[in-house]
Amino acid sequence: MSPRKALDAVTADIRSNHITADGTGLFNTTRHIGLLCHLAASMAADTEYQLAPNSADLPSAENLAASAGHLGRAIAHYAQALAPLLILTTTAQDTRQQKLDSLDHHHRLRGHLDDADRALAAARTVLAERTSSYAAPRPSRPAPCMTTPPAPAHDVQLRARR
Repeated sequence: MSPRKALDAVTADIRSNHITADGTGLFNTTRHIGLLCHLAASMAADTEYQLAPNSADLPSAENLAASAGHLGRAIAHYAQALAPLLILTTTAQDTRQQKLDSLDHHHRLRGHLDDADRALAAARTVLAERTSSYAAPRPSRPAPCMTTPPAPAHDVQLRARR
C-alpha cells in the first residue's frame, strides 16, 4: 500500500470512529494514537528506503519526512486530547461551576482534535506533491498550530462568579 493510501485509510478510520466524552471515545482516542504511531513509523522507514536506489515508486524522501512530521503533530494533539477527555468522562457535572469547567474541557478537547485533523490534511497534501528532477523541490513548511491556550484557572472562576 502506498503511503498516501495508508494515510487515507487511517484518516477514514479516524473519521468513522468519533471521539465522544465517554469510555468509547477514550478507547477510540487511544486506538487513533496507535494507528498514527504505526503510520508515522512506517513513513519514517519509507523515508530511509527512499534514499536507497530503486525506490522510484515512493514519494520523495523530503515529502515523506515532512509528512511524518505532520503525523507526529497529529499524534501529539491526540495525546493532549486525553487529559480533557478523561476529565469529561470521569467527572459528574452537578454544580454550575462543574458545568462551566466541563465547557472549558470540551473546548480544549475540540481544539486538539481539530488541530490533529489539520495536521493529517497537511500530511496528505505533502504526500500529494511530486517533485520532478527538472524543478527544485519546494520546501515544506509545517502548518501553523492553531490551538488556543487553555484559560487560566482564575478566568474560569471569574466567569463562574458573574
